[in-house]
Amino acid sequence: MTASRDTGAELRSLYDNAGGVASIFSGKVADYQASRPDYPQALFDALLARVPTGSRVADLGAGTGLLTRGLLAAGYRVLAVEPNPQMRAAADFLLGKHDAYRSLDGSAESMPTPDASLDLITAAQAFHWFDIERARGEARRVLAPGGRVALIWNDRILGDPLHVALDEVFADFGGARRSALVAHEERHDVPRYFADAAIEELSWPHEHRLDQVGLQALVFSRSYMPDRQSPEGCQAAAQGGRIFAELANGGQIAVRYRTVLIIGALTAR
Repeated sequence: MTASRDTGAELRSLYDNAGGVASIFSGKVADYQASRPDYPQALFDALLARVPTGSRVADLGAGTGLLTRGLLAAGYRVLAVEPNPQMRAAADFLLGKHDAYRSLDGSAESMPTPDASLDLITAAQAFHWFDIERARGEARRVLAPGGRVALIWNDRILGDPLHVALDEVFADFGGARRSALVAHEERHDVPRYFADAAIEELSWPHEHRLDQVGLQALVFSRSYMPDRQSPEGCQAAAQGGRIFAELANGGQIAVRYRTVLIIGALTAR
């Protein structure tokens, strides 16, 4: 029998010559902060119904702190685990004065925290970067008995006219890295990660509004998009400007999402 294709490893390998996964967003911090959506209160209500306030949480791939901020507001004690120093510095600037916040260099495969020291692991928009078996073993190491993992996404509504238009830009300029990301259907790995343990899946509508500068930032915040100043980047920016002109209303454009939560415990295998 032919071994199944590891599309996650293929995706990660495309960044090896650019410093690896940890370096992906080094030049995209400002765009990320200016354009990426937060998470709805319903998500945090669902987490609190399953993991009580005051619990110890590691937010994997915390980035600039978009999810971390909501976890802190919910009363959790949060360790933001982020391998990219520029992204981590942005989160520290935003959240560093909060008593329940810490950040450390680390990843899903190597968490800087002792055995059985966490009640919850979260990962928002980050699961596609996981080396599944290594990340699963590390999560089992750091979770206390009864601990859970929450995988979270803000899924774009792909039939929405804005997202249809953006996907044309991404296809035109995202190259092999974008193709690899599309080929990596990450949620096929969810059962393997949880080792077929019982999981819950919940979702809610969410919306984010951007002006023209914000929409351009959203385009260039994608991991696979070229540098703004490159010839390809200038062409992509022009397409983004046309999209805004066609679809904006009152100087803003609604970016529609569906927030998805998959939560469960990790069992032995």
